[in-house]
Amino acid sequence: MTGLPHIVIGSGINALVSAALLAKKGRQVLLLEREERLGGCMMTEEITQPGFHHDVMAATFVLFITSPAYAELADDLARHGLEFCHSDTPTAALRPDGTAAFLKMDRAANVTALNALAAGDGDRHAADVGSIEQDADFLFSLLGQSLWSWPMVRLMFRQARKRGLNGLKTYLGQALQPARGWLETGYASPQAQALYAPWVLHAGLTPESTYSGQMGRVIAFALEAAGAPVVKGGAARAADAFRSLIEAFGGEVRTGVDVARILTDGDRAVGVETADGKRIDARAVIASVTPQQLYGRLLEQPSDAEQQATAHFRHGRGNFQLHYALDGQPEWATEGLEDVALIHLTDGIDSVSKSCNEAERGLLPEAPTICVGQPHRLDPSRCPEGKGILWLQIPDAPRTIKGDAAGEIGTGPDWTEATREAFADRLENILRQHIRNFDKIKLARRAYSPADLAGLNMNLVGGDPYGGACTIDQFFVWRPFPQSVNNATRFRNLHHIGASTHPGPGLGGGSGYNLAKRLGA
Repeated sequence: MTGLPHIVIGSGINALVSAALLAKKGRQVLLLEREERLGGCMMTEEITQPGFHHDVMAATFVLFITSPAYAELADDLARHGLEFCHSDTPTAALRPDGTAAFLKMDRAANVTALNALAAGDGDRHAADVGSIEQDADFLFSLLGQSLWSWPMVRLMFRQARKRGLNGLKTYLGQALQPARGWLETGYASPQAQALYAPWVLHAGLTPESTYSGQMGRVIAFALEAAGAPVVKGGAARAADAFRSLIEAFGGEVRTGVDVARILTDGDRAVGVETADGKRIDARAVIASVTPQQLYGRLLEQPSDAEQQATAHFRHGRGNFQLHYALDGQPEWATEGLEDVALIHLTDGIDSVSKSCNEAERGLLPEAPTICVGQPHRLDPSRCPEGKGILWLQIPDAPRTIKGDAAGEIGTGPDWTEATREAFADRLENILRQHIRNFDKIKLARRAYSPADLAGLNMNLVGGDPYGGACTIDQFFVWRPFPQSVNNATRFRNLHHIGASTHPGPGLGGGSGYNLAKRLGA
C-alpha cells in the first residue's frame, strides 16, 4: 500500500475496531500506543503469583459479541486466535442473608425461577426482555449507530409512521424511566430486584439515573442471550488477535510511542508528532482519548468553545479492582454459585443506591456493591490445575476521598496505599462471609485503587472507567459535548472516538465501528 496512513492514537477496543475495519478495507493504517502493551483496559498479567493470569480491568465481553463490530470481524478474529469461554449462568445476586437470584441463558428457566421468588416476577422478566427483543433493531440503532445522520432521521420517521407520533413519544418517555422505578413497580421479590439493580452501575449509571431502567432491560436481554463470556487465556488475548488481524491486512501497530501533539494546517490535521520529536504525516487522525487529552494536550491551540466544553465535561465515579489467587475452589455458603460467571454481593436497590451515592459524594462506601468474577470456572487455563482466581470489581469508589461512610478508615483527598489496603480489607470481610473456606484457600491478593487504574491508563481520569459521567446531558447526541456531532471535530480529518464519545463505554467498540463505516470501511 502507498500513500499517507490513517493514524489511530490509542489501542482500546474502539481504536482496535476502527483500525481493523479500515485495514480490512485496504486502507493504510498506523496505530500508535504510548504503553508498551496493547489493549487499553484489556490487560492480563500475573499480578498475584506466577501462573495466575488475571484480567486487571476489563474482563467480560458480552457487549462485544453482541455488537455489529464482532458480527463483521468474528471470523477474522477467530483465525487470529480469539476464543471465548462461557457459563450457562452468567450472573447472580447474593444478599447478606444468603438468599440469591440467578439468571441463566434460558428464558423459560428464568421465568420459572423468578416466578418462584414472587408470583409474576418471571412473567415480568419475559415481558421486559421480550420488549427489548421485539424492538432490537430500533433500540440497538439508537444505542450503537451514528445519531446525527440522515439514516437516523429516516429510522425515526419510520418509527413515527409505525407507532404514530404519540406512540413514539410514549416509547421514548418510557425508555427514560430510572431503574428504581422499573424494578420497584415491576418486581415484588427483593432477590429479583437485587439481581438487576447492580448492573446499571456497569453502564456508569445509578438506580436513580434517567434511562437506567432501559439500560437494565438491555443488559438483562444481552446476558440471557449471550451470557458473560471471557476470552480464553485472558482479555489481553483479544488485543493480540486484533494486532495480528490488523497486521495481516497490511496495517502497522507500534507500542511505546507517545503522541505528543496532533499537527494541523488550516482546517485539516496533517499528522502527529511523537514525544521523541518525530513527525508522521497522515491522511486522517483518529484519536481514541478523553476530551481532556484531545483538547488539553494533543491540540496546541484549542478554540475557546473547546476549552470551555472540556472544562465542563464531568467524570463519574472511580473503579476499584481486587484480585485473588486461590489454593482451591471457593465453597460458597449459598448453593448454586459455583459456576456463575459474575456474582453481585448486594442487598438490593437501596443498597446499590446508598453505595454509589456515597461514592459520588467522595465517601468510601460503608457496604460497597461488589461484583465477583470466577474466570477460572469458565477458562481453566487462567491458573494452575486445582487452583482458582477471583476478580472483584467495585464500580462505586470515589475518585477523590472526602471521608469514610463507616467512620472507620482514616482518609485524605488522595488514594494512598494504606487507604487502598484498608478498603480492600473491608471488601474481603464481606466476601469472607459468603465463602466458607476463604481463609483456607486464599494465597495472595492484589488491589488497585482508582488512582492506580488512572496510572495504568491515562484515559481513566481519576479511575473513571466509563470515559466520563453517563448522565443524560453527557450521552447520546450530547456526548461528549452538547454541540458534538458524531465523531467530528473542527478539523475535517481529525476524528474523536472512545468511551467519551457516543455510544459511550463498554467493550462494544461502537464509536470505532461507526467511524470506520463513515470512512468507507
